Amino acid sequence: MIRDITIGQYYPADSLIHRLDPRTKIIGTLAYLVSLFIVNNWGYIVCTAYLAALILISKVPFKFMVKGLKALLVLLILTMAINMFLTPGRILFQWKFIHITEEGLESAGLMGLRLVYLILGASLLTLTTTPNKLTDGLERLLSPLKVFKVPVHEIAMMMSIALRFIPILLDETDKIMKAQSARGADFETGGIFKRIRAMVPLFVPLFVSAFRRANDLALAMEARCYHGGENRTQMKPLRYNRRDYIAYGIMAAALALVIVLRVILHW
Repeated sequence: MIRDITIGQYYPADSLIHRLDPRTKIIGTLAYLVSLFIVNNWGYIVCTAYLAALILISKVPFKFMVKGLKALLVLLILTMAINMFLTPGRILFQWKFIHITEEGLESAGLMGLRLVYLILGASLLTLTTTPNKLTDGLERLLSPLKVFKVPVHEIAMMMSIALRFIPILLDETDKIMKAQSARGADFETGGIFKRIRAMVPLFVPLFVSAFRRANDLALAMEARCYHGGENRTQMKPLRYNRRDYIAYGIMAAALALVIVLRVILHW
């Protein structure tokens, strides 16, 4: 289960999506996430075709992306169950205080689909963008906030370090689980609550390891006289290419189509 988490990992490949400017991918991801909360009915067909085309162009194996959904399966089921049982409407099934409505089934299905698409879209950003480029892209996009004395570089650096630490901490968790399993710990059998209780002993060594790595990183940055902010140059400055402008045009057209389907045609 731990190895199934793909968010925060980078998948190296030679694709058009990988070669896009990180700012283009960040803005495209935000536009895609916004469209997910606008679409309704026929709009999901547009989002499905758009996401499928991006995955195909990115050359990231579809099985690798779907594998990341396993770790969030409990959250997905819980979200669908809440919408299914708590949405009022025409009752299809009722047993004591539990009732399932037609509107609840529709809401659960659409919410589950929206959550899956949201996870896949966000994963595509991190899978096709290295943490360094993601940091540079975030810093450039947030640079107007420097007028208001917002520490843009520090915020972007913290987000980049957090993304970089995700696969490291997952690997550390896997090692701790194997070590405790060798000593008799059981993480596989029993119900969901028993498995959650079995995970509690992992937290102490995991937090100790995380704090130790954070301290080592801070000492290494200080030893190299690292300082961010003003007057810091980039080894590879970001520049827009023709493909980025074409990508912006496609994003705008897709978002406009979703808005037309929902707001004007009510589809």
